Amino acid sequence: MAATHGGKGPLSKRTQAREVRQQTIVDHVVANGVATAAELTDLTGASLMTVHRDLDELARRGVVRKFHGGVSAQPSTVFESSSEYRLRVQVREKEALAGAALDVIEPGMSMMLDTSTTNLFLARRLSELDHGPLTVVTNYLPIMQTLRTVPDVHLIGIGGDYNSTHDAFLGMGAIEAISALSVDLAFLSTSAMTPETAYHQEPEIVMVKRAMMESGRRRVLLMDHTKLGKTALHRLGPVSEFHQLIVDAAADDALLREVGEHLHVRRA
Repeated sequence: MAATHGGKGPLSKRTQAREVRQQTIVDHVVANGVATAAELTDLTGASLMTVHRDLDELARRGVVRKFHGGVSAQPSTVFESSSEYRLRVQVREKEALAGAALDVIEPGMSMMLDTSTTNLFLARRLSELDHGPLTVVTNYLPIMQTLRTVPDVHLIGIGGDYNSTHDAFLGMGAIEAISALSVDLAFLSTSAMTPETAYHQEPEIVMVKRAMMESGRRRVLLMDHTKLGKTALHRLGPVSEFHQLIVDAAADDALLREVGEHLHVRRA
């Protein structure tokens, strides 16, 4: 049966076509760095007006940066930070990381999930566990929306200043609320890491993640291979402050051997 929206099948098809077209645009811009509206019109087969509407929407979400005559992916901290963008990349790797993370969770545990989209993939799979009640603490709105009706999950939403780029609550209010809690597990991800140090490009995110690290009795780092061997502007902390790294199968063997000198490494 075809999907419907408000009882109107054609509207659903238009929505699906728009999502596919916008994904095509994003993939092209990511691969090439910049693109013109005329180029994207040829690529998608859509009208110039339709492409401009797509670009306006993607720019509003922070997924691309629009300039006169086209759009760019770089340089843009906003682009890399956008929740909307991050949900579209390394999907298979994130699914694998989420599956491996499930094995770390034991009956009755409390856990903290940061604003990484990998944690959203994990949240979507928590209903698979037959562990009895679990407590989940998060400041990431999509995770709150995912878990709000899941049986046996006690959901604690961290408030603060809402940030639309990250679709999350940040700032001092969030940090103070996190600091008042102690959980069994803290699942975190970040934008870059070397064998010794984890990094992120935004200081406000670093502060929230540090608070979560301090609140977790065990800290698990979830990273896909594209983030390894790289640095960003701000140091989150030494890799040795985490207890375990879960990484996908494509990660470099030599780099993982170096990381393994500081913490337990598991391939998803």
